[in-house]
Amino acid sequence: MKVLRARRMVTAEDVVADGWLLVEGDTITAVGSGAAPAVADEVAVDQVDWLLPGFVDLHVHGGGGAAFTTGREADARAAAAFHARHGTTTLLASLVTASNADLVAACRALVPLVADGTIAGIHLEGPYLSHAHCGAQDPRFLRDPDLDELDQLIEAAQSSIRQITVAPELPGALELIRRAVERGIIAAIGHTDATYAETIAGIEAGATLATHLFNGMPVLHHREAGPVLALLDDERVTLELINDEVHVHPSLVRRLLAAAGPTRVALVTDAIAAAGEADGTYRLGSREVIVRDGAVRLAVGGNLAGSVLTMDVAVANAARRGTAMTAVVQAASTNPARVLGFDDRRAIAVGMRADLVMLDDALAVTGVLRAGELVPPSATGPGN
Repeated sequence: MKVLRARRMVTAEDVVADGWLLVEGDTITAVGSGAAPAVADEVAVDQVDWLLPGFVDLHVHGGGGAAFTTGREADARAAAAFHARHGTTTLLASLVTASNADLVAACRALVPLVADGTIAGIHLEGPYLSHAHCGAQDPRFLRDPDLDELDQLIEAAQSSIRQITVAPELPGALELIRRAVERGIIAAIGHTDATYAETIAGIEAGATLATHLFNGMPVLHHREAGPVLALLDDERVTLELINDEVHVHPSLVRRLLAAAGPTRVALVTDAIAAAGEADGTYRLGSREVIVRDGAVRLAVGGNLAGSVLTMDVAVANAARRGTAMTAVVQAASTNPARVLGFDDRRAIAVGMRADLVMLDDALAVTGVLRAGELVPPSATGPGN
């Protein structure tokens, strides 16, 4: 049994001063404040400044020098381990637009990681996206929605695909959204040039998630509101947000968190292999990208191309800009866990899986528990 104590513990309802919890196996069995109960076989964890539920990332391509997109199992495991050290205890492995053969191979390579719980599933960010707002997606491989191809990818992934991003204005997109939802896949709207009406049609077809709101879509215009307002207006839609202070201005992040309410925003990283690495040249799928001063851009064209963000930094950015820690935790843990249907990973509460993040007063990670087990620190030093 493990006993954790924290000066501030963020539960499902509040920030608890002098909080404590008990972990038996992979489950939280008791939560309280003040003096923790004496337990004969306890393994005590030194008091931490902040104790939060584990982070849930719906959108991540890689990190620590490794990517989910290569089709190599070892790379995928290294990327997942990197993000676990930064507090992400549940994640979807995001693939980018590629040829059918490459997507099939990448899906097959990720199946063992889903089977053993290393990742929670696969996110297909493409290939059914808009040329006008493809961002860093390789335009050579963009194509119209294809139900037969979707079925093939689902089979290759052994039903491990949990999310797919689609531009709803494309021919056949609404049918594909319906098919995906029927197969238990979360349909997300993103990398789209849709009008307001076309976006609403995608939501009515079953889309319930916005892929990195604001990015990969037209800006809000006073005569054509477009996808941004359509997605923001509909309470059925959860809104992904890349809070690296590069993709979205901090003032807009703060305003969105207030306007959408505490239950609708999900912080994501959209991180690539370069997360945690030095500035330089890297690859995102088939494309060369350059990392400089915290931003990732295509080597040719200069479009933003994912990020080097980790969830602990996304959380710290929101908190430092004035968002209440309870709202930050909802965006980093509660809401994305709900999107994925993981009711046992939503919060610090009795009966929940013991996914926990320990932070110091500067909101830097000092320790992580995943399913009750301490995540090993990196051999190369804290934070890497």
